[in-house]
Amino acid sequence: MDYTKQPLNYPQILQMLKDRGLIIRNDNDAVAQLKIMSYFRLANYLRPMEQDKTTHVFKPNSHFDNAINLYYFDKKLRALIFTAIQSFEIALRSKLIHHFSMAYGSFWIMDRNLFTDNKIFTDCSIRVQQEVFRSKEDFIQEHFDKYSNPIIPPVWKTLEVVSFGTLSKIFCNLKDTKLKKKIAREFNLPQHEYLESWCKCAVALRNCLAHHSRTWNRRYPLKPQLPGKLKGDWINASITLPTKLYAQLCCLAYLQNATHPGNDFKQQLKSLLKAHPNVDVTAMGFPVGWENEPLWK
Repeated sequence: MDYTKQPLNYPQILQMLKDRGLIIRNDNDAVAQLKIMSYFRLANYLRPMEQDKTTHVFKPNSHFDNAINLYYFDKKLRALIFTAIQSFEIALRSKLIHHFSMAYGSFWIMDRNLFTDNKIFTDCSIRVQQEVFRSKEDFIQEHFDKYSNPIIPPVWKTLEVVSFGTLSKIFCNLKDTKLKKKIAREFNLPQHEYLESWCKCAVALRNCLAHHSRTWNRRYPLKPQLPGKLKGDWINASITLPTKLYAQLCCLAYLQNATHPGNDFKQQLKSLLKAHPNVDVTAMGFPVGWENEPLWK
């Protein structure tokens, strides 16, 4: 079937929404919002108010302002999550560099024998070289001005400039499970499998944030492993949906507690939810009584 729809100007978009039953309090304010975000970005936040997902007719008493409020809630939520992921990424980077360099030297990242999967090792090696060679960091440029061999700088320089995705693949593909377990325990986790799972989920979530995608009520394809019990304050994993955002927020909160005691991540999250009381937290996977879980008290 050929696509025949024509572009609509702002007044036409507003009229289309009104015809579908959306209440728009002020046309000028609505146009101002459409000018700084595309209609299809906004449509993600209109969808929860739709009565019919095919015709896009809205439920009674659906307001344009509610979608705008939800959009700005999601924007602030992304910023909060990004900061928590950044803290985790930097901590993982530091621990991986230190423990494996002390055990295997300055250039262990080039040793194929340390990795489980040869294809992943090769892919990572190519990606590492690409990321290092295009880096503009002073310490990388100064290294290449002075040294020509080996092809990449030592690990403590190289791994500082690779992406979180590459870092995650390297960590998950390493053979030395004893050393990986040691790193996991520094995050207050009993096994490296949990850290690998949380790391993969954090990378996927960060990619979502980087593209400014809807975050709050998304169903995530990667599910973090949720232990029934941990040494630190934790949740009742049996009532937690691993595909929803709440599960990942729990993992990030736990990691924050392990690396930055006294952090204000949970306080910021609670304040954000309090400032947007109309947000349906059950759509995010929050169970009833979540505030009383040891992790969130």
